[in-house]
Amino acid sequence: MSNVLLVDDEPGVLFTLTEVLTERGHRVITARSGAEALTKIDDADAVLTDLSMPGMDGLELMGQIVQRDATLPVVLLTAHGSERVAVAAMKQGAYHYLAKPFDIDEVAVVLERALEARRLRIDNRRMSAEQTLGRRIIGASRPMRRLLEATSRIATRDVTVLVRGETGTGKEFVAELLHAQSLRAKQPLVRFNCAALPAELADAELFGHVKGAFTGATANRQGYFAQADGGTLILDEIGELPLAVQAKLLRVLQEGEIQPVGSGRIEKVNVRVVASTNRDLAAEAKTGVFREDLYYRLAVVELIVPPLRDRKDDIPALSAEFARRYGERFGLGKVSLEPALVDALSKEDWPGNVRQLENTIARLAALSSGGVIGLADYEAASGTSPATSQDSLPVSDTDDSSPAPDARNGPSLKEQVEAFERGLVGRALESTGGNQSEAARRLGVSRVTLIDKMKKYNLNQKR
Repeated sequence: MSNVLLVDDEPGVLFTLTEVLTERGHRVITARSGAEALTKIDDADAVLTDLSMPGMDGLELMGQIVQRDATLPVVLLTAHGSERVAVAAMKQGAYHYLAKPFDIDEVAVVLERALEARRLRIDNRRMSAEQTLGRRIIGASRPMRRLLEATSRIATRDVTVLVRGETGTGKEFVAELLHAQSLRAKQPLVRFNCAALPAELADAELFGHVKGAFTGATANRQGYFAQADGGTLILDEIGELPLAVQAKLLRVLQEGEIQPVGSGRIEKVNVRVVASTNRDLAAEAKTGVFREDLYYRLAVVELIVPPLRDRKDDIPALSAEFARRYGERFGLGKVSLEPALVDALSKEDWPGNVRQLENTIARLAALSSGGVIGLADYEAASGTSPATSQDSLPVSDTDDSSPAPDARNGPSLKEQVEAFERGLVGRALESTGGNQSEAARRLGVSRVTLIDKMKKYNLNQKR
């Protein structure tokens, strides 16, 4: 169902068009003025507006809509004799115009074409980004469509962006998508986890250091800002950045300058910063927990990633994609999910969000023999609601509440454990862009151990 925003100061026109479009399967939103319409366009898939209205007319409204969202089609209703103005409006971005008195069937046909054109534009942008990122973008639900459209608009505008959302919602993916669709896409993409290091080390990692700057600094080292020069630096969990380092970050954002630890030399850098957090930095800035001036520098544009409970329409597609991905990764061939299982997954609240859903599907795939995974497999594998698993993949041989596995002709326990381990290592490498040091840190093993596992499972990701 598509949302059509009707804008007209005549109640009779609004009533007639609402009745007709509702009968044809559209959800209709109405506004009596251009100013009112601007407060409702975030929920619209197409706009049908009168050209001549008091205050903000249809032409001015169309101009503001095009600036906000170039993919949102605007169809103008014009009075007799206004055709010349309408043609000029089409050159400025209007999708089409219809002269009054209009034909109801013609209005419906034009709107259908406008909606299809919008879908094609969005799909083309998505396909281009998927090719750059090397993975599918799943977001057919309305909250995700709005987020993806906003991301596409902002990506080419070289501003600092703050991506906010609960743990596991996919903030890192949105940050990567911003880079993939930006003018810096062919330049470096560098990530830094602000929660990973104490203030002294975070300072040196971000801005670099010179030989002898501190104990253990045996050589000059280029920091993350210098590594990202010309490209994008993603600062994960920016709310965890120590206050001492926040002041230096503010200077980089204001002046485009860094000073390596132990150096008296100032260096210029050209870096776009995309920060992410699961905390309310605006509230923390007011209490002094986070620098207020830094918050305003980071949140030039703020994107909110919706929790999975608010985008349940995406759960079937996400589940199918994860089943496909882990079926391939575990060498199981084609893996699909029973409709009853998908229905059960779609009813859960998922406090761990997309990450929790992914881990649940990964666990089911690791414990399966491939083929179709059913609701019974899920119940046998977890023993509890997926809402209790959060971000981990608990597999315990001491859990008496879990039923014993049945004796079918599937992989041995050793093979299943290895498939599970291979999936964890592969996922860690994938989520860190192949960065072995960061992947090892996330897995809680040494880099040498990680490399051994990569050789064992033939995971040839070099970085």
